[in-house]
Amino acid sequence: MRWNGDTAVGVLVVLTSVGLIVTGIVDKGRGVRPFAAKRARAATARAYARDLRRAADTAIATARRAAGEGEPAIVTVDAVVRLTRERYGHDDVDPAHAAAALRRSFVHGDCAADCVTDAFAAGPSGS
Repeated sequence: MRWNGDTAVGVLVVLTSVGLIVTGIVDKGRGVRPFAAKRARAATARAYARDLRRAADTAIATARRAAGEGEPAIVTVDAVVRLTRERYGHDDVDPAHAAAALRRSFVHGDCAADCVTDAFAAGPSGS
């Protein structure tokens, strides 16, 4: 068998592909899961805060849909805690953190006009 340019390129492509596949199997997704413990803790903290914000926004939207015509939407810290546990799988949700996320979403979403919340009485305001 004679080696020409096309055969050499084909073998190079196949070997590169096999190398990438083997690297992916050995690495097992470390790009998604940080290897260093410090980065893993930081990523977990960011995900927790993001999930709390999403749960607070969802609780506000759900309360607005459930409110009748001319009635204020009632949003509670317990609703945010429940949503964070059910939707995002966080077992230990601190009500103070949920209250802070709800306060942030309450102010950011202009909820003072049509919402009522217990978040300002549930913990420190942080301001």
